[in-house]
Amino acid sequence: MTDDPTQQSTSPFAYPAFRLYWFARICSILALQIQIVATGWRIYDVSGSAMALGFVGLAEFLPSILLVLITGHVADRFDRRRIINFCQGLEVLAMGVLWFALWDETAPIWPAFIAVVILGTARAFEMPAASALVPNLVPRSIFPRAVALNSSAWQGASIVGPALGGVLYGLIGHSVFAVSAALFACAFTLVCFIKLEPKAKLEAAKKISMDTLFAGFRFIRAKPIVLGAISLDLFAVLLGGATALLPVLAKDQFDAGPVMAGILRAGPAVGALVTGLILAVRPVRRHVGRVLFVCVGIFGVGTIIFGLTTSAVVAGIALIVMGAVDMVSVFIRQSLVQLETPDEMRGRVSAVSSLFIGASNQLGEFESGVTAAWFGASAAVVLGGVGTLAVVAIWCFLFPALRTVDRFPGAVRSEEDK
Repeated sequence: MTDDPTQQSTSPFAYPAFRLYWFARICSILALQIQIVATGWRIYDVSGSAMALGFVGLAEFLPSILLVLITGHVADRFDRRRIINFCQGLEVLAMGVLWFALWDETAPIWPAFIAVVILGTARAFEMPAASALVPNLVPRSIFPRAVALNSSAWQGASIVGPALGGVLYGLIGHSVFAVSAALFACAFTLVCFIKLEPKAKLEAAKKISMDTLFAGFRFIRAKPIVLGAISLDLFAVLLGGATALLPVLAKDQFDAGPVMAGILRAGPAVGALVTGLILAVRPVRRHVGRVLFVCVGIFGVGTIIFGLTTSAVVAGIALIVMGAVDMVSVFIRQSLVQLETPDEMRGRVSAVSSLFIGASNQLGEFESGVTAAWFGASAAVVLGGVGTLAVVAIWCFLFPALRTVDRFPGAVRSEEDK
């Protein structure tokens, strides 16, 4: 990988390591989405308990909270490719356990929860290692394009995966877990072939200590741009969780059935996918801080419109726009956080960032449910949108360094910038 910007391709796909990583990521996300749908259906078919479904989500999410200090340190101390490979091996094992645990409908389902914990643990270690690896795969000047392509891969697989999981479960039943295992195995194989130049390999890290474990939190706190970007996204997601109330609004406000509700649910992902592909070709280059705040503000306005309208068509347009601007904000946040963070710290910072965003999604759904119970679904969504706009206004004053960021770190001026 040359350091001379004039000799670099502007496409991340020109770099073999990124190509392998990108296709591995698609396989991994497809496998995960198929597993989520199949696990929910199978456990409910076997147990008939909605509470069991809640425990499935808890079992998969808890490891990321309990292990956050360790996962980031591991990603900074060891070869990130090997960490990803080891985790994908655990994911194949988890699929095998699910396959056998749910084979017999009369058997106890507790082994399935063990499998989900294994999967959650593997994901807890894999996510910070995978995020921290990407800047080593392409030059800094085109890293934002790589972020856009990664996000597009996630959105595309997140659209196809659940539908594919449902179809496969209907056709082959619990054997769908074998398909997920095969996809995780494909991802494992692709990552095995990723080669890095010597300068991109991690050096030996310091011995583990409380100082090194909490270094990610201290770094984020000391960097206004990083702290502002992560916290802005956290509170926007926390307050703007409109889709959690989609079933209620679709039935009571839009007078729509389950088919239309499903179409509306896909709206944000469609907007995000299209925007991600555009950003991969024409990424944001100038006034990135200002664009970030504007996009989060538009997200808040879209949330308010979604909560007020009685038209399913208007709601769908609002959700598509919300997905599009959310993709831009994610693109800017991930690019800023990764490029502002030294390579030896990226694992720990990525672990903290992943935990915050993951927790905000979970808490956002809880917040939406509570406020809907108090004020009604429509009012809850509108209040969330107003809250998002308030956060944007407050963060503009609290984090002027983020608001005034012009270019990404390491960005190369081009004719398009002038």
